[in-house]
Amino acid sequence: MAEEPQNIVPAYEDEDEYRLEPTLPPAPPAWKDGSTRVGIHTSIAGDIAGALDIAHGLGANALQIFSSSPRMWSRDRDSSRIQAADATRFRERREALGLGPLVIHDNYLINLGSPDRVLRARSVQAFHGELVRALALGADFLVAHPGACCGSSMQDAISAIADGLRQAARGLKLDGLRILLENTAGQGSSVGSRFEELRAILDLCGDLPMGVCVDTAHIFAAGHDIRTAEGLERALQHVETTIGLANVYVIHTNDSKTPLASRVDRHDHIGKGQIGLEAFGRILNHPLLAGRAFILETPIDKPGDDRRNVAALWKLLGKEVPKQRRGRDGFAIRHRVKGRAARRTGRAHPSERPRKAARAKAAARRAALKSRRRGN
Repeated sequence: MAEEPQNIVPAYEDEDEYRLEPTLPPAPPAWKDGSTRVGIHTSIAGDIAGALDIAHGLGANALQIFSSSPRMWSRDRDSSRIQAADATRFRERREALGLGPLVIHDNYLINLGSPDRVLRARSVQAFHGELVRALALGADFLVAHPGACCGSSMQDAISAIADGLRQAARGLKLDGLRILLENTAGQGSSVGSRFEELRAILDLCGDLPMGVCVDTAHIFAAGHDIRTAEGLERALQHVETTIGLANVYVIHTNDSKTPLASRVDRHDHIGKGQIGLEAFGRILNHPLLAGRAFILETPIDKPGDDRRNVAALWKLLGKEVPKQRRGRDGFAIRHRVKGRAARRTGRAHPSERPRKAARAKAAARRAALKSRRRGN
């Protein structure tokens, strides 16, 4: 019997064996660093990436936009898409400025709860477009008004809204994008003035990444008196027991022009409306709302309104307004857009009519003076 060979050297060492590299989870977005996020709705007029510079220039570190016209239906599926080059430029600029979250608000015409089959089909298609554009831009949240009954029962509308959301998202991978239902003021037959209604929609959309956006003006107009410390506690407790505060990702931070329980949706400047500055101080600093993004949707009545509203939130938070560059103001943008619309239609916007009338009077005076001189 042959002797077994001694001191055989293995062909490889144990440490040479190939092992799979551990898979690391993707790094969270830079804005999820626990810092306070104050944002404002900015215009995409002219250049969609310009909205980022507007928000940054106003002292905001988050923003909300419309991804297309909010009061018009797209003519076709392709006309509402964002060009790849524009989307890339938008993403790169946003990363450079460190803005986040990016919130997109859906089209006001969408009504997924409508019993009208044509309107509902159009709404599903339009919301699908909203999702496609939000994904292209790398948005974190897409805020949606739930819809309105328009003659159907509340339960039927809730079922239709949930079904419409699922249909709109079919075939899409909502990679990091979350759909947020916004509470409403309760005007007409709108769904969502009661948090129980939002809860019912969430329960029917368990397969979608969902959440809630709470609007301060809407919750006040719907009957929750958030002006006092006790009233705010009651409102937050109600939110917790119905939808859960963990499902609230964004706070639309708006004062209200209309009184408590008016069921009318009219936003006002921070501290200038029925809710008041003291109440917003409590809301912004409430421990149960820590980590949320506070996004302004305040009106623009005169130059500097956007900047003043952003500064008001930072001041109430006890923080310095981030250093601002000289940025465009929403007032100038809004009136430039209205001016372009006036030139297209041949009608001056009401804000421009006094100046137009004054110029006409001055021209008439000059013409009369010339006429008199010629007569002499």
